[in-house]
Amino acid sequence: MFGLGWSEMLVIGIVALIVIGPKDFPRLFRTMGQFTGKARMMAREFSRAMEQAANDSGVNDISKTFKAAANPTKFGTDKLKEATGMTKGPETTALSEERQAAKEKMSKAMADAATERKARETAEAAKPETPAPDTDSPSPEAKQ
Repeated sequence: MFGLGWSEMLVIGIVALIVIGPKDFPRLFRTMGQFTGKARMMAREFSRAMEQAANDSGVNDISKTFKAAANPTKFGTDKLKEATGMTKGPETTALSEERQAAKEKMSKAMADAATERKARETAEAAKPETPAPDTDSPSPEAKQ
């Protein structure tokens, strides 16, 4: 809010020393220290009161629940998976093996199809092109 540098603080100190005087200057510092201490004590008390209100209203419990939900192991998803039977048991392992076999079968079929397509394309490229019939010239039958 206020940008006070060392030069401004020095000017304020010199003016305060001249206006207040050297006799009352230590009393001013003691009063300022007490005021600062009271302000800090009030801030600490306010902070504690807010924390206590949060504890009483259950905000901390909600925040703990959100933090636990962000970490699945703390939230208990492992137990949830066990309860629903979604863990890697014999059924899941069998399903994984079936999916792997299906994947390999599909990969082989796609590779075979790609090989056949390449062979067909090279055969078509190697075949000599036959000229298309000329439609502009009259046919020999039309000349008769």
